Amino acid sequence: MSFFASLFGKKDKNAQYEAEKTIALSDQVKDRLKIAKDPKTHQEILFYMAQTDGDSSVRQAVAQNTSTPVQASGVLSKDTNVDVRLALAARLTNLLPDISRDKQSQLYKFAVEALGNLALDEVLKVRVALSSALKDCTDTPPQLAGQLARDIERDVSEPILKFCAALSDDDLLDILKSHPASWAVQAIAGRPAVAAPVSQAVIHTNDVPAGTILMGNAGAQISLETLTEIVEKSRHYPEWQKPVAMKKSLPPDLAKELAGFVDLSVRNVLLERTDFDAETLADVAAIVQRRIDFAGQGGGDQGSVEQRVMRFLKAGTLTDETLGDALSMRDTDFVMV
Repeated sequence: MSFFASLFGKKDKNAQYEAEKTIALSDQVKDRLKIAKDPKTHQEILFYMAQTDGDSSVRQAVAQNTSTPVQASGVLSKDTNVDVRLALAARLTNLLPDISRDKQSQLYKFAVEALGNLALDEVLKVRVALSSALKDCTDTPPQLAGQLARDIERDVSEPILKFCAALSDDDLLDILKSHPASWAVQAIAGRPAVAAPVSQAVIHTNDVPAGTILMGNAGAQISLETLTEIVEKSRHYPEWQKPVAMKKSLPPDLAKELAGFVDLSVRNVLLERTDFDAETLADVAAIVQRRIDFAGQGGGDQGSVEQRVMRFLKAGTLTDETLGDALSMRDTDFVMV
């Protein structure tokens, strides 16, 4: 009995295939649309319709059909109708978690190639839709992430730059070297995780808002070398002074250097830190007091340079520490005299 059941089942399938074939070749859009939407339609028929059907609504239905073979993606990704391409983008991004398990498979290669075509689509909303769908997808192919991250349109590249974990550090470093717009540097600085070399590259751009974002980012790794650079640059970028003063990774030596030139509000941040030992806090307090004394006794614009120096000489306070204070406050004229 099982033999006869299988035989009749095969005949039924053949009959269904022939019926689908007849409909696919017909001029009845309504009927073609029905089989284009049906997940039970044979894959060969769906592939054929993706390539040849003259109605965009039918091709869109084929692109959305979960039974349409991935091999048809290459054709659909170059379809003349934008809605077809949008439908394909949505389907392929949903498929990625499953087909990414075997990155050597032909299906994966077909999908990545089609997604690459969509990432270069001339219609902005296709690229925006793709970027939006892939920014949180851990299975996004790295080369595709790099391609979208370099898109000239902010709506496409910014979500990838800011959120996509698949975007490599090499891509990020390369993008930062190309002197991107401030919003791009800020997006990179605000990523959930920023490696130390990338953090350093952000600081090298001298983008003040991005540097501020980076220092407030708990997921950013900032090396001692980069912290030293930040402290030095904060002389020129006051916006960085408070954020770097609040960094738990700021070592005592840099805290003391910072105390030498920041304003009172930032000095108070340093003095109120509970992670510094008593000796460090005492040193910071002493530096702060010396800077105040320097400004009050002869710093700033209180007379000519010679007059200011003479006041220190007469008071017997012209010491190496005084010169160090002047240097920290960028009072080079005082030091030269």
